[in-house]
Amino acid sequence: MIELINNILMEFRSCFSREATFKWFVVIIAGLIVRTDFLGVTSVIRGLFLSVDYMGLIGFFRSNAWSLETLTAKWCALVQKNAPIVKHGDAVVMVGDGVKESKEGRRMPGVKRLHQESDNSSKADYIWGHLFGGVGILAQKDDKCFCIPLALTLQDGVKPIFGWEEKEEEKQRQTSHVTEMVILAHKQAESFGKSILLLDRLFLSVPALQMLDKCNASNPIMQIVTKAKRNCVAYHLPEVIPGKRGRPRKKGEPVKLFNLFKTAKGQFHSAIARLYGKTENISYYCLDLLWGKGLYQMLRFVLVEYNGIQSILVSTDLTLGPLDIIQLYGRRFGIEVMFREMKQVVSAFGYRFWSKYMPKLNRFKKKSDPDPLDEVKSLKGQERIKLAVKAIEGFVFCAIVVTGLLQMVSLRFSGTDELANLRYLRTYRNSVASEATVVDFLRRNFISLLHRYSGLPLAKIVFAKQGGLIDSENSNEAA
Repeated sequence: MIELINNILMEFRSCFSREATFKWFVVIIAGLIVRTDFLGVTSVIRGLFLSVDYMGLIGFFRSNAWSLETLTAKWCALVQKNAPIVKHGDAVVMVGDGVKESKEGRRMPGVKRLHQESDNSSKADYIWGHLFGGVGILAQKDDKCFCIPLALTLQDGVKPIFGWEEKEEEKQRQTSHVTEMVILAHKQAESFGKSILLLDRLFLSVPALQMLDKCNASNPIMQIVTKAKRNCVAYHLPEVIPGKRGRPRKKGEPVKLFNLFKTAKGQFHSAIARLYGKTENISYYCLDLLWGKGLYQMLRFVLVEYNGIQSILVSTDLTLGPLDIIQLYGRRFGIEVMFREMKQVVSAFGYRFWSKYMPKLNRFKKKSDPDPLDEVKSLKGQERIKLAVKAIEGFVFCAIVVTGLLQMVSLRFSGTDELANLRYLRTYRNSVASEATVVDFLRRNFISLLHRYSGLPLAKIVFAKQGGLIDSENSNEAA
């Protein structure tokens, strides 16, 4: 187990231009695994009993010795190498969604007033916080399926900051949340090849489909399966009338899809499908129609009904069968579980990075008022604010690696002698341990495992930061 973690972390060495920065990365990952409190970066010091100053640790997140793009590309390659990836045919299955995290830092970049749609009465309708767009990939062993996180980036409230850059990849981050999600997912798909991306109904939009066509123009590897709203309207193909003058019509007669649950009831087919871990009796109706005002792209719509629930599913891939679309969309909920584990088990969003050059947050700002970031004219101030954004996304990336490591350890070692002493559960759950179970085991045994395998580079780096071992590469000073 500890050897798997060591081997994966050592693969990141090529992503860092300085060895000292790489060692900090290894220590931070280890600290996020074993820490028992979630009070920011200092919990890493307490979790590993480090004998180092706080400023050296915090400086890692703003270091220019690493870039998020390089680290993410390496992480995708490692996930592909070490995890049992779920495939549908020859395509991997990825999931994308947004996650909102409450933040009230007055000088923290990206903080914005966000609306929350939830039936949970404990959640406020509006919060101040960060909006992240995340992409994960499904990996499965037996009946246990994990959504391994690949990338999370800030996708709202930071557009003026990336407007200061002249790089093309930074300009892409000035688009909307739905288009940024498509761009982010396509970048990860380039590492895995042919992919199917599962999204919720928010992302069925004309800009998202246009961005998908743009991304696929140079490398056509990704298709989307999503859900339509109840008021969705599509169109038949236009009727071609030979000899008629004028511009040909782009669309035919409109179809209110939700009405088809009544008007086309006799055309529904019955079937048995595996949904959310259960076998369900469903009825469905499949048809291909044009959709999108001004776009009129041919999409495959599947109307599905089970247990009194009626949904309209959509696929950009017209070759996917209706039952495939239904069962694929049933896997989308995996990313919600992933976000829950990242929040509750890893505390992936427990960061507190800010900059004194950031204009103070005005809670009473109107939409018509100018953006306070427009007042930041100095290059030094702009650079410091961009480094604060980098620190936020860097911390979240470290949490991504920790979550993925816990999931891969569970998939690899569940049922073995090494992961036999699991914590007490009230009821039998699964032969594959959860992230919470694995992290509980590691918190109790991580240091003893490092002593047992003291020859591993991971153990040497951690012990050196604890002041208990001298770095073999420089015997005169601690690493």
